Amino acid sequence: MTQLLRHGARSQAVLQLQKALNQRGATLYPDGDFGDETEKAVRAFQRKAGLVDDGIAGPKTLAALAGADCARLLGHAQLRASAQRLGVELATVYAVNEVESLGEGFLANGKPKILYERHVMHRLLATPRHAGDDAAALQAHAEQLARLYPNLVNPRPGGYAVGTAEHARLASARLLDALCADESASWGAFQIMGYHWQALGYASLADFTARMAANEAEQFEAFVRYIESDPALHKALKGKKWAQFAKAYNGPAYARNLYDVKLERAYQRHANCHCNKEAA
Repeated sequence: MTQLLRHGARSQAVLQLQKALNQRGATLYPDGDFGDETEKAVRAFQRKAGLVDDGIAGPKTLAALAGADCARLLGHAQLRASAQRLGVELATVYAVNEVESLGEGFLANGKPKILYERHVMHRLLATPRHAGDDAAALQAHAEQLARLYPNLVNPRPGGYAVGTAEHARLASARLLDALCADESASWGAFQIMGYHWQALGYASLADFTARMAANEAEQFEAFVRYIESDPALHKALKGKKWAQFAKAYNGPAYARNLYDVKLERAYQRHANCHCNKEAA
């Protein structure tokens, strides 16, 4: 399970974090208590390393403290530029990044995080794309593939694997239809579906997937484009209407998963932090 050390935590892991921060120039008393001063030190290190300075020591921050390369990771500069572009407070962008992302956009093997959706594959295979396409024939083809490969083509969602195994599912689906397969996966830390590529202004599906495999900044760019493409979503974000935003982005299950509450709390935390009170 991914370890996240944040304000209020008390553990040996926090003690080790404090010692690592002190080796990087902090002057913390190493007591294993993640209080205000530890959070300030984490933010200072994150900003210096070019990371998102959210004050949470997760895998990316801990890896950076250990000397890992941060070149592909999302940073403060991208969030600040996106806040200006969207016309919202920086704390708002920090909140949506914290709550709506998967934390990391890449797997340990360097591939982008994906989630292959077999029910989307089923729908896309049955969808006419060109004049003259036979809708009945496409539907029949989709149903045939669903019978033969139910884990790859299915009217019902499911069949999910973990981590790199999702790429194996996608590779198998590409053998059935490469275009529909890549469009049927969500890509990167913000889970942007491949079939949005054209609406989000990418030159091609291949252009979209290549950018999602490049770095987290490109993945966040897709997320920003997605917000810009949906006026209602953009308006909700500007107005900090967290329930409206969460419902539009996460669907009806947002309330059960408390996405709106998490967004509000994250926003307040970042808005109250001095380093994030700069103008959007």
